[in-house]
Amino acid sequence: MEHKRVVVTGVGMITPLGTGTEKSWKRLLEGRSGVRKITHFDPDGMICRIAAEVPDFNIDDFIDVKEQKKMDRFIHLGLAAATLAMEDSGLKITESIADRTGVIVGAGVGGLPAIERYSQVLNEKGPKRITPFFIPMTIINLTAGQISIRFGAKGPNSAVATACASGTHSIGDAFKLIQWGVADAMICGGSEAVITPLGITGFSSMKALSTRNDEPEKASRPFDKDRDGFVMGEGAGILILEKLEHALNRGARIYAEIIGYGLNSDAYHITSPAPNGEGAAKCMEAALRDSGIRTEEVNYINAHGTSTKYGDELETAAIKKVFDKHAYELCVSSTKSMIGHLLGASGGVEAVICTLGIFNKIVPPTVNLENPDTGCDLDYVPLKARALDINIAMSNSFGFGGTNACILFKKFNRS
Repeated sequence: MEHKRVVVTGVGMITPLGTGTEKSWKRLLEGRSGVRKITHFDPDGMICRIAAEVPDFNIDDFIDVKEQKKMDRFIHLGLAAATLAMEDSGLKITESIADRTGVIVGAGVGGLPAIERYSQVLNEKGPKRITPFFIPMTIINLTAGQISIRFGAKGPNSAVATACASGTHSIGDAFKLIQWGVADAMICGGSEAVITPLGITGFSSMKALSTRNDEPEKASRPFDKDRDGFVMGEGAGILILEKLEHALNRGARIYAEIIGYGLNSDAYHITSPAPNGEGAAKCMEAALRDSGIRTEEVNYINAHGTSTKYGDELETAAIKKVFDKHAYELCVSSTKSMIGHLLGASGGVEAVICTLGIFNKIVPPTVNLENPDTGCDLDYVPLKARALDINIAMSNSFGFGGTNACILFKKFNRS
């Protein structure tokens, strides 16, 4: 079977640095932090009182008032980011292409805010006060469903729920559907919004979150010896993927080409990564095999880099295992240092960052990296963005349950 070439023609990003791709990208390159004291609820008395919230999202700019109440926040953000991506791509889904245009958008948790809110309503006011939209508000596939309804995408429609790897798996799966000839275009990525009392305390009880409450901007510090956990974030990242011929025929701008996808499992522990980063290494190797490229052709990795001790160290070990001496010639940065960990949305946002980095020839930094920890000895692009003609970028995502995903993007060359 002849595999089709697949390219990125549109991107949409809503992050703790702002609503809109341009705003988020500019602030990423400036090394700005989107971490601050929680405002979605009163966090006083909690162990962790900081998070990376989207500060300026105006739902009325994207969704009619009547429709807003049918969706929880993760759907609002995902639908908005998809709208931005579609506008950016210029793709119009007409009846002639609708059946071959699909949507895969994942989330790690889904509608936790609505679940918390309506659990309280049920207990305090009784069953008659539960909205008939409660289930469609909370289930993970309704982001993909709402996107398909808005744009008339009648092709493959799915949702991935693989914890922190959801966005990357969604993009990889969409890539394969086009590559195998099942679809000509896909809207794909991830969205998440679970900065709630239960969400924060749940992760806090695992001792996973940073408690640097007095210095929120410095709390997310991947690979730094003074890190004390990750910072929860929210947002959405969406890509428009197209078969190359489809994109060229309509004169689309092409950001990058997607060339490889790997996925596997640690089969080790529900939250801890496998020893020596074995699962992560095999996942990266699978993506490289899928693409058919050599390791030395990769010159940027957007790391999973969550700001946890074992995660950062084992990902570093995995990169060294896969790339050997070339590992020390790579740029490896963690943009979670600025926007926190967006859980199921992280892979979507980080894929957008990879494509923009390739297109604009620049690597965003890892901020707050002042004293690299033992074993964290790669070039993590500390503190400041760096100009780089990126040939091939790798994006890593690793989730609870031992699920791993890795995708590869390449600078577009028509030949």
